[in-house]
Amino acid sequence: MANTGGVTADGDLMRYADYAPKQAPEGGTLIAVGLGVAAAGFAGRYAFQLWKPLGQVFLKERLCVLQRWIDQKMTKREASLILGISPTSTKTKVREAHRRIMVLNHPDKGGSPFIAAKINEAKDLLDKETRR
Repeated sequence: MANTGGVTADGDLMRYADYAPKQAPEGGTLIAVGLGVAAAGFAGRYAFQLWKPLGQVFLKERLCVLQRWIDQKMTKREASLILGISPTSTKTKVREAHRRIMVLNHPDKGGSPFIAAKINEAKDLLDKETRR
């Protein structure tokens, strides 16, 4: 059957199915999509496997910095910054500032034990300094 503008050699009009463009079978498209998804999955898995050791390296570095900060002796300046007072404050101002901050950061009230320990360390350092 020759396609001559929708009219057959007999002069009859062609049906829609006769002159509609043929489409590629959908099986090939599904296979291509499946292969694409599989490739993306393997690439993601490979990326996660590479990322895990890198994340551990960064975590170790951060923990080392934190450990150095924890182990170092606090200075008078750091203690006064923690309590929010002058380094030359009186003993009563140190105690008031300590009480005010501990009310907000007490571990029994949901505060961090580490932060409470640092606040206590700052108070002890400044309290000791004002005695001298």
